Amino acid sequence: MNTLERAAAGPRKNATRRRRPGRRGAFFRGRLLHIWTWLVIAWLFLPIAVMILFGFNDTRGRYNQTWQGFTLRWYGELFAIDDLTVALVNSLLIALLTMLIAGVLGTLIGLALGRYRFRGSGLMKLVMFAAISCAEIIMGASLLSMFVTLAVPLGFWTIVISHVMFSVSFVAVTVRARVMVVDRSIEEAARDLGASSWETFRLVTFPMIFPGVLAGSLLAFALSIDDFVITNFVSGGTVTFPLWIYGATRVGIPPQVNVMGTLIFAVGVLIAVLNAFGGRRGGT
Repeated sequence: MNTLERAAAGPRKNATRRRRPGRRGAFFRGRLLHIWTWLVIAWLFLPIAVMILFGFNDTRGRYNQTWQGFTLRWYGELFAIDDLTVALVNSLLIALLTMLIAGVLGTLIGLALGRYRFRGSGLMKLVMFAAISCAEIIMGASLLSMFVTLAVPLGFWTIVISHVMFSVSFVAVTVRARVMVVDRSIEEAARDLGASSWETFRLVTFPMIFPGVLAGSLLAFALSIDDFVITNFVSGGTVTFPLWIYGATRVGIPPQVNVMGTLIFAVGVLIAVLNAFGGRRGGT
C-alpha cells in the first residue's frame, strides 16, 4: 500500500470509529424514548386499572375505597340502584341522540366546507373552531342564559341541544379533513356513467367519507357521555351518569359505578380494536 492509499484509508477508519458512538447514542436514545412512552401509557392507564379492580371489590358498605376481597357480586347486581340505572340510561340516550344529530349536521357542514367555497364560509370556520376552543364553563353559562331568556324549561332536551351544539364542530372538522382528500375524478366518472347527484353521493361520495363520518360521530358520543360541566348548567332535574357520580361522592361511590365504567371502557376498546382491524383489512 503506497503513501496515498494509507492516507486515504486512515481517515476512513477514523470516521468509522467516530460513527460508532453516535449510533450507540442513537440506540440508547431510542430505547429511552420507548421506555418513556410506556411509562406515560402506564400512568394514563393506572386510574382505569384501579376502576376495573375495585369493580371486583367485596366491600361491605357503600364506601368502595379499601380492598376487602375479590367478588363477582356487583356484576350480578349491576342495576340494583334504581337512580344510578336511570342516570346511566339518560346518559346513553343523550349520547346516542347527540351522535345521530351531530353526525348528520356535522357531516353536512364538513362536506360544504371541504367541497365548496361560498360567502360566509370563513365566518363558519371561525365559529366552528371557536366552539372547539371555548372553555366549557363559558359555553355552559351562555347556553343556560339562552335557555332562561327564551323561557325553555331545563331538562333532558336542553342537555341534548347543548351537547349537539358543542360536539357538531368536532364532527364537521373530522369530516372536512376526509372530504378534502377525496378524489373528485371518481365522482365525475360516476356522473359520466349516468348516475344522478343523489346516486353519486349515496354510492360514491358517502362510502369514501364514511370513515370520517364514523370517527366524528363516535367522538360526539364520547364527548356527550363524558360531559359534566355543560350538563351541570342545563340539566334541570335530569340526572346523568357523571352528575350522579359527582353527587354520590358526598356519601360514597358504590361498586356498581366501577362496574358500569368498566363496561363503558370495554365497549370503547372493542370499537377501537374493530376499527383498527377493519382499517388493516381495508389496507390489505
